[in-house]
Amino acid sequence: MDERTFTAAVDELIARDPDLARLVEQYGRPRLWTRPAGFAALVLLILEQQVSLASAAAAYGRIVDRLGAMVPDRLLATSPEQLRADGVSRQKDRYLRALSEAVRSGSLDLDLLARQPDDQARRALLALPGVGPWTADVYLLACLGRPDLWPVGDRALQVATAEALELDEVPDPTALDGLGERWRPLRSSAARLLWHGYLSRRGRADTTIDPLHSTVVAVPTAARPPRRASATRPGRLASGTG
Repeated sequence: MDERTFTAAVDELIARDPDLARLVEQYGRPRLWTRPAGFAALVLLILEQQVSLASAAAAYGRIVDRLGAMVPDRLLATSPEQLRADGVSRQKDRYLRALSEAVRSGSLDLDLLARQPDDQARRALLALPGVGPWTADVYLLACLGRPDLWPVGDRALQVATAEALELDEVPDPTALDGLGERWRPLRSSAARLLWHGYLSRRGRADTTIDPLHSTVVAVPTAARPPRRASATRPGRLASGTG
C-alpha cells in the first residue's frame, strides 16, 4: 500500500459506508503512517506489547544507544542484566533472543516474508515465541503495507469500531472479526480510519513518537491496556496481547 492506493481505498470505503464517511467528515483523512519492515520493527513491536508507547520507545532507544545498531548478533551478545537495565522484562528478553536467533539462522527469512501471501507470512511470524496474532497483524499492516489486515486483538480497534458504529458493547475479537467483513478487501484502510477517529476524539492524532522514524506520527498501537476490559464502555488505546 502506498499513498495512491491508500487514497483510492479511502475513497471507495467512504463511498460505500456511511459510518466511515462520517468519520472522515468529522476528523479528516489520516496520514498513511508506516514503519520500515525488518528486524528492528519486530523488536519494537515485541517491546510495545502491553506497555505504553513511551515506555517501549524508551527501552528501544536505550538498547540502540548501547548496541549502535539493532541487529541480531549484537542483541544476542547483550546480557540479560543489560537488557533488564534497559527496561526489558525477562519474558521479553526471551522473545527478543528467539527472534534474533531465528533471523540469524535464517529460519525466519524477512525478505521472503515480505513476498509471501498474508496467511503464509502470518504463520511464519506466529511460529516465533512471543509473537501472537496482534504482533503479526500489525507487522503485516504497518510494515509490509498489506491492504486487507484486520487486527482483531487490538483493543483500540475494538473500541474505535464500537464508537464508529454506535454499538452498545465493545466487540471482542470474535465479534470484531465478523464486523470487519463489511470492509473486505480494504480492512487495513478501514482500520486506519477507525484508529484515526479514535485518536482524534481523544486529541491524540499525530502525537505518537515512533523511534523507527525518529519523528511524530500516528501509530495507534501498544498503549497500556486497561486493568479490566469493559464490556460496555470504550476504554483507552491499547494493544493486543502478543
